[in-house]
Amino acid sequence: MGKIIVKNVIERKPGFLYYVDGKGNVCEAKMARGGKKKKKKAKKK
Repeated sequence: MGKIIVKNVIERKPGFLYYVDGKGNVCEAKMARGGKKKKKKAKKK
């Protein structure tokens, strides 16, 4: 389990995931949410 070293070092944006990579850098990634439904295309004859 990870440990919290310092709190409130960066300002977090809603909808983003923050993690520490292998080099020790803090990374930001956009969180995947439920996909939007695609419109059905009309079939060509």
